Amino acid sequence: MTAKFGAMTISGVVAAPLHFGTGPAAAVLNAVRVGAPATRDQLVADTGLSAATVNRQVNALLDVGLVVERPDLLSSSGVGRPKRPLTLDGERYCVAGIHIGARRTALVIADVGGRTLYSHAIRTQELTGTDAETAIGRLCDLLSELAGRFSGRRVLWGGAALGGVVDEDTGVVDHPILGWARQPLGQRLHAVLGVPVSVAEHVQAMAAAELLLASTVTRTGSSLVFYARETVGMALIIDGDVHQPARGAGTIAGLPVRPGVLDTEPVAALQGVIGTAATKAAAARLGVADSAGVVADDRARVLGEAVATMRDVLNPDEIVVAGDAFSAHPHGLAPVQAAFDAATLLPGPLEIVPTCFGVQVTESAAIAVALSALYADPLGVVGE
Repeated sequence: MTAKFGAMTISGVVAAPLHFGTGPAAAVLNAVRVGAPATRDQLVADTGLSAATVNRQVNALLDVGLVVERPDLLSSSGVGRPKRPLTLDGERYCVAGIHIGARRTALVIADVGGRTLYSHAIRTQELTGTDAETAIGRLCDLLSELAGRFSGRRVLWGGAALGGVVDEDTGVVDHPILGWARQPLGQRLHAVLGVPVSVAEHVQAMAAAELLLASTVTRTGSSLVFYARETVGMALIIDGDVHQPARGAGTIAGLPVRPGVLDTEPVAALQGVIGTAATKAAAARLGVADSAGVVADDRARVLGEAVATMRDVLNPDEIVVAGDAFSAHPHGLAPVQAAFDAATLLPGPLEIVPTCFGVQVTESAAIAVALSALYADPLGVVGE
């Protein structure tokens, strides 16, 4: 199956455009998504486009079924000809996404507004007893089976997000923790779904979710998204565009930190002291419970200092954090913020903000990858 994207006809694997589209159709679609129910006059005000341009784009989006008029939402007040409100059509289309984590894999179906229609989670460890090709085949089949439950909708796109090394143009991935090397995840997923597929590094995908689905970060300036669970990673949003380096995502796994009780050495690599195995080992050495304050305190301190280091290097305007490691302390983010404040060398306070998606951040990352092409060029994706 092929789809038009911009001036090209595409099939197979397509690099995810993790940013808002600059065209008028994309601007109008996003304004409807964010402001629905919205009238055409409201869309003119929200987008800055002319009334004629907005009318053309609305009519085109109505024709392909991405938006729908809702006369049932008309207000009875006012004079003159009523203006029919517009909303996204949440019934006609869907996307399929998968986030492959070191411990947990999430499979999800969402509508064009990013609303989860159905999700399913499995323990990734269930696949570790098989070879990489078999494991990927099983995951692709599971997502295809899930998408098949929505046969009344047209599946527009597939998206995958995972750690490790991702070739966004080919969908070939390496996942050292899972033992995957040069696996054609994108092509395998395309083969079973029969639609174009995008594959992205998972923290970049989380950043895209904050930008595209939640609009919690600004479209100007820079935002740092920092993730920590069993793995660690970071991504940058610059002027409304998730930075995707040409040679793939960088890594902060080896960032030197002072681990305290989390390791027996005075200096250790960040990723080696943040996960469950490290905290359990620390608790065992100390003869305390895994949730003991001394362990939680040092993990919060390490995270705060690590985020401060990256803040000092990159000097972002905003910082968003995600992952269980940040939320595990009984006092929430307060100890992380305190360690950050004490460690940063730059002047001026900066609040660390938790992701708005909570424990669903990985699910939202998969959805963002699956929807990014649609949000960049809606008519190109849906048009035949």
